[in-house]
Amino acid sequence: MNRIAVYSIHAFEKEFLLNANNSQFELLLIEEGLSVNTVALSKGCAGVALFTSDDASAPVIELLAKEGIRFIVTRSTGYDHIDINVAAQKNIPVAYVPGYSPNAIAEHSIALMLALSRHLIQSDKKVKQYNFTIDDLVGTNLQGKTVGIIGTGQIGAVMCKILDGFGCNILAYDIEQNGSLRYNYNVKYCSLEDIFRLSDIISLHAPLNHSTKHLLNEHSFSIMKKNIMLINTARGGLIDTKALLDALNNGTVGYFGGDVYENEKGIFFHNYSSEGISDPILLALINHRNVLLTSHHAFLTREALQSIAETTIGNIHCFVSGQSNPNQLKP
Repeated sequence: MNRIAVYSIHAFEKEFLLNANNSQFELLLIEEGLSVNTVALSKGCAGVALFTSDDASAPVIELLAKEGIRFIVTRSTGYDHIDINVAAQKNIPVAYVPGYSPNAIAEHSIALMLALSRHLIQSDKKVKQYNFTIDDLVGTNLQGKTVGIIGTGQIGAVMCKILDGFGCNILAYDIEQNGSLRYNYNVKYCSLEDIFRLSDIISLHAPLNHSTKHLLNEHSFSIMKKNIMLINTARGGLIDTKALLDALNNGTVGYFGGDVYENEKGIFFHNYSSEGISDPILLALINHRNVLLTSHHAFLTREALQSIAETTIGNIHCFVSGQSNPNQLKP
């Protein structure tokens, strides 16, 4: 039984997934996201392939087990949408994509930094209105700025490399330090408090879990420099968004560039241009003059999509064939 239910399939990934599959498995492409209401669509399938916006919480996994689902693969590096402990209790192994293109995320983060520091969005709007004045577009250099990198895994490491090229002073925090970053890019590891106190720019590249939920909160913002730039292309839940709005309004955070939002599920990856959205916090972020928000597409490059598809099919192959899977998550 080699039928796989692929939930939340998007047009941008279909070509890559089908090419990587090369008719190995019967892929049931489902546009709906996985939830308690859509579990039944996986009937007769050996496994399910999820996207980051899917719901694989305990109640959903209980239902998947009843449907006879034998494994779960997620087409993402993040797996906070999956209750891997309950999955383990149900003997349903879970695999993820540990790294597809750290450059894609890192380069998007740098793009947000540059767009904010040089007022590129405002300048573009003015030019399109035939307004070529520049008095309100005074920006800042990245060179010489102190940048705090929280999380120095694959993406954070690429950030350090790029920022070193800009001539930035790089501070970093991680539970596991990367000695090569210290040697090659003069990265200085320090405490979170020092990151908050000393950085001109902070960029988040940490996973979301119980210990990192609202890592940036009212206290964090209270000890930061005034007019700091904050970048988040990791997970929305790393930031207490209400506290962020307060920090934006009181001038602690001068600029915020984000590709994620803590309550994005059910909003991002959907088109609400006709009916609009009702989330007041998200609306406040979108309409803030010093905020640049993109819709969770930092990963969206051809190189990354190909890598995600190939790793996903590889994970499925391991589970179907009973081979050891190096990408299997431990509870």
